Amino acid sequence: AFDKMKEAISKLLLAAEVFSETSTLGPKAFDRCRLCFQLLTFDIGYGSVRSPVVLQVHEHLNFQDDNMDFEDQNTEEFLLKDTFNFLLSNESSLSIFSEIFQGLYRSGVFKVNYQKELNQCLSLEEINSIMTFIKELGNLGQFQLLFPSATPGFQSLMREFYDMANPMRKPGSTVAQYRSLLNVFEQFQLLKKKAPLYPLECFHFKFTFLFLAAVPQNINETKEIHCSNDKDTQCHIKQIFTYPRLKLNPEFNPEIKDYYSEVPFDVVTLTIGAETSKCHCKVYLHEGAGPSFANYPLGLGMNKISVLVVDESPAQGETLVTYKFAIYREDRPSLPLFEDFTACGFVQDCGLLIQPEETCGLQPVSSDYIEAISQPELKICPSGDTKGQWIVPCLSCSDNRTCDWREITWQPHDCQYSILTKPQLQQCLGGRKILFIGDSTNRGIMYYLIERLNDTLQEWQKVHGTKFYHNVNGGKTPISYSYYPQFWISPSLRPTFEKALEHLLQRSRPLENTSQTVLVVGGVQWLNSNHLQIIHKVLKRENLLNILVIIKTLGIGFHLPVDGVHFLTQSEVQNLWKENLIILDAAKTYGYEVVDTFTITMGRYKEFLQGTCGCHFHEVVKSKLSKEYHFIKIKRSRNHVVGKYFSNQSRLQQRQQDSVTNFQSPYHVRGPVNQVCSEILLSRICASERPA
Repeated sequence: AFDKMKEAISKLLLAAEVFSETSTLGPKAFDRCRLCFQLLTFDIGYGSVRSPVVLQVHEHLNFQDDNMDFEDQNTEEFLLKDTFNFLLSNESSLSIFSEIFQGLYRSGVFKVNYQKELNQCLSLEEINSIMTFIKELGNLGQFQLLFPSATPGFQSLMREFYDMANPMRKPGSTVAQYRSLLNVFEQFQLLKKKAPLYPLECFHFKFTFLFLAAVPQNINETKEIHCSNDKDTQCHIKQIFTYPRLKLNPEFNPEIKDYYSEVPFDVVTLTIGAETSKCHCKVYLHEGAGPSFANYPLGLGMNKISVLVVDESPAQGETLVTYKFAIYREDRPSLPLFEDFTACGFVQDCGLLIQPEETCGLQPVSSDYIEAISQPELKICPSGDTKGQWIVPCLSCSDNRTCDWREITWQPHDCQYSILTKPQLQQCLGGRKILFIGDSTNRGIMYYLIERLNDTLQEWQKVHGTKFYHNVNGGKTPISYSYYPQFWISPSLRPTFEKALEHLLQRSRPLENTSQTVLVVGGVQWLNSNHLQIIHKVLKRENLLNILVIIKTLGIGFHLPVDGVHFLTQSEVQNLWKENLIILDAAKTYGYEVVDTFTITMGRYKEFLQGTCGCHFHEVVKSKLSKEYHFIKIKRSRNHVVGKYFSNQSRLQQRQQDSVTNFQSPYHVRGPVNQVCSEILLSRICASERPA
């Protein structure tokens, strides 16, 4: 719908441009301003026809309601801010202008476009015009490009308009300029390595410009505020700015310090900022030295954000006021299902396409396949990276809102991972030592394992050092953990992976050089194939080459543009997928077991829990607050193979849940994705047969 709206506006403005030029064939009555701009507001109608219709054009920025609400005010303010940044930028475009022109001349673009009209040369006026265009492309804000347009048929439409307006006129120079600007834009994108799906920012035709503003996606810079210098004014927050707009409970009042709000599942980030009552008041987010506007990730469940207001006036001596916001992000919309449903499967979500050549989103799964994988004699998967998919029951695979997401299960192709009972697990792990080295994603699996063995989790910390757990499985399964990498230490002082691994091995001795010693290595994105080479070198030096090594591979994360952590573009996430394959191959070369957590997490990238990285699929909570599964008895036909499959999966999930949920336990590890990864790890530790 948005693309259709842009198309309707583009056609109207193109027609206005053409007919205004051809309406007077004699001398122009006035000279057109070369660098003039005008904000226009378009009223768009959506009626019974499929295409939108432009109802009215206002010659100014216009909101129909004179009593604008808070959101309208926000939109207007940030639109104007982007406009001024766009128009008044003093950044030089000379360097990128030179690069673009070199690329254009090498490709012969100007020889084709200007051979007749410009004798292969550009006038100073045209050079200035293109330089202005390049500068605009570098200061985009939230505007989107309408012209030049790469939409098929747009150039033909231009010719048709000129033919209708004046059949005798030859619009060659106009079309040539259109093509040259389009080529400039394409070169700009190549240099900036930006995806061509959402070109940004201005309408530039002849000397007519249009800015099409979308609702602002980020408010990451403070706007100009009007504050008081009155020393008697109390320091407080005057206004809260959020995107998306939050419905706060209670409504915002400077005197109230605690608020609650809820957001739907698809809202994964929140931008928040504030305006203070007086000029000496400063707003800080994240921590005392943080910015006054910031983007936050919103994990599933409860998120807590503190906004600190500091009075820095000399008389007050930096007094502190804290406003607290509890933001609850809802789970996926889910329907309880009865008789009439089908099985749908997916590996990747269309919102974060990682394998472009593969399908994305929910796809129908045949009843024959469901029947085949429901057989009790289905073989045990030979490795922890067996290809598979998430399977969920839905009324329709074309609408994920019709699914019962509580019943989702990870299903390997043509095999199954053994789900061990507590006695089986205690017997398998009795007498073994398990060593974990890695980041918080590895730590989450470790805590799940401890709770699974003990029926309880008595202690929990966000360990960022080395920690030993001696009371696991009645003291029969000692566990040690070392956090790596220690990112908060300067790179020059930070322990290397080799040193960290050596330290863990030495602290965990005595160790048997057999599969009774288990080393689990993994992290969300720091791991690469070189680390596996280091593992082999250290184990050889320590005479431990016969221990069982399990590599927990990479995982989804850092895919959200939030403050305080680095942000991966879609292409960089796709590169992680390739790196993950390299790690899997390297692990098998060294004879290590694997758990492919990247494939398991990538399709559920929106289902992260608390943490700035967007990479945590586990959360340790107090047991009385943990209600992970809400099992609803669903009437299903005994003859429905799909129904039988999900009934069996529900029983397995219930058995797993019963084995780890002890409400007498102080803590519980929740997170269904982490649970899947952890159970695969346990099945590989206890596998009776291993690949040669």
